[in-house]
Amino acid sequence: MTLLAVGAVITITLCMYLYFWVRDYYVLQSMTPQDQAALAAGMADVPGHEARLWQLLQTYYDIHQFLPGPGDSTDWLVLYGFVTVVIPFTLIIGLFLSRPLSRQFRQIAEAARRVAEGDLTPRVSEHPRQPKEMQRLCTDFNKLVERLALYENEVAESSSNLAHELRTPLNAALGRVQGMLDEVFPLCPEQLRLVQSQLYNLNTLVGDLHLLSLAHAGQLPLHPSRFAPAALVDERLAWFAPQFEAAGMQVHAQLDEPLVIEADRARLGQLINILIENAIKYASDGRELEVSVRRAGAALHLDFLDRGQAVEQKDLGNMFVRFWRAEQSRARVSGGGGLGLSIAQAICEAHGGRISAQRRAQGGLAVRVSLPLGISH
Repeated sequence: MTLLAVGAVITITLCMYLYFWVRDYYVLQSMTPQDQAALAAGMADVPGHEARLWQLLQTYYDIHQFLPGPGDSTDWLVLYGFVTVVIPFTLIIGLFLSRPLSRQFRQIAEAARRVAEGDLTPRVSEHPRQPKEMQRLCTDFNKLVERLALYENEVAESSSNLAHELRTPLNAALGRVQGMLDEVFPLCPEQLRLVQSQLYNLNTLVGDLHLLSLAHAGQLPLHPSRFAPAALVDERLAWFAPQFEAAGMQVHAQLDEPLVIEADRARLGQLINILIENAIKYASDGRELEVSVRRAGAALHLDFLDRGQAVEQKDLGNMFVRFWRAEQSRARVSGGGGLGLSIAQAICEAHGGRISAQRRAQGGLAVRVSLPLGISH
């Protein structure tokens, strides 16, 4: 629109210039050859031919054009005529050019209204001839709706899974208590311990969900300190030594002893526990686990390599989704609430790092944790 306004001003200016040029041309053509030569000589030397020039102007021009004030009314009428013609023409062109943009805005407004009503299916189309700002707006709007749809699906799925996960220990505890009240089970410390175990599982699940909620909101509390990650990994491996022995797994550790990192030691210990527990639960058939701690540039790489039954390639991207389980490698018989790797990912992201998994060529799964040597925020 700015270009159209500037174009209208330039067009009117050019039209007025052309008007004065044509008028002067016809005046010049009405002169005799002698007057034309005298005018040309006078224009070349105005001070020396001032009297002759005034004589020519009085003869061929209207004296009203040289009076003080706005000037000849004819010139103003011509200007008004050009304005009357050019401005409506410019507005018509502007309306014609703005029709695609107006249509696009209407489409976005309609899509936004449907999204506000809860329909997350609408998308707006992009056209290469649109301004870049409009193309960016369409792209951002589509990404926004896709993200909202993803969140809605995740919330719906998580709510269903959450209800199931909460119902399982609650039903077990309630059934055990009801059995004791009906004298089906004896009222003894052993039965109470079973109820306590289910309530403990329920409390753990609620705590994990609270941690994920804090992490999703960017409010996960961290208490950074400087420590050697190799010592932390060695400590956790020693803690799980009885479980490794019971599962028949051999552990090979390659630890960079001098490496020091600034992070939350307790949270990273929790992350390491999760990865070790997953290896014991789902990869114990491979009988081997390799753990390495090394520096890669300005980052720490913590690798867990097993030789168990790896997750299918198509499921690698779902491993860190809360409550997700693969049919084979994460069956419910293995236990757990399906939140472990989601918590591990939340801890990594809270430290400015990332966690990834991929299948090993020789069989098994490789899980890598990449963390900056110092917390990035």
